[in-house]
Amino acid sequence: MRTLPLFPLASVLFPGGPLALRIFEPRYLDMVGRCMRQSTGFGVVLLVEGREAGGGAMTTAATGTEAAIVDFNRLDDGLLGLTCIGRERLRILRAWRHDDGLNLAEVEDLPPDPPTAVPDSCAHLPQALRRLYPDLEDGYSWVKPRWDDAVWVGNRLAELAPLELAVKQGLLELDDPLERLKYLAPLIRLGSEQTDA
Repeated sequence: MRTLPLFPLASVLFPGGPLALRIFEPRYLDMVGRCMRQSTGFGVVLLVEGREAGGGAMTTAATGTEAAIVDFNRLDDGLLGLTCIGRERLRILRAWRHDDGLNLAEVEDLPPDPPTAVPDSCAHLPQALRRLYPDLEDGYSWVKPRWDDAVWVGNRLAELAPLELAVKQGLLELDDPLERLKYLAPLIRLGSEQTDA
């Protein structure tokens, strides 16, 4: 168990995946400063109810991912731009809001999925991902491909597929990486033949 600052978002961060953030609220600027000084991360959790900015009541998912800051820069509009990479999944045990408005939580780390071979029935998934990869945003330059690892392939496809947030959250919460691939396999086809997700 440990305590982490929380960053609730209307998106789901998967282990190994990139996350670009624009930081402007003082509570999050302070959080970033603390994380960088202490070489720690922060928890990214799906915002179920409430707003990302401005505080107020909110409800989040109980499972999220720790984010590590790997790069930062000052954006054209003067805001702080962050590039983060998802570490491992975590479960929130208790959450509260600090006096400065920052959300904090007592979390337990969930064990990382062990590297797993992509089964033959899902062999088209790494191929589809290879076709997408050259056109992905800059954040993916921080992500080292592991084409033969079902964990990595499943996480990348789950974050990129046009799925509802509740579905993405469900995929994040799966403890079996092969179950994640089995869900994605019928939704993703090679070439122009692609079903709606």
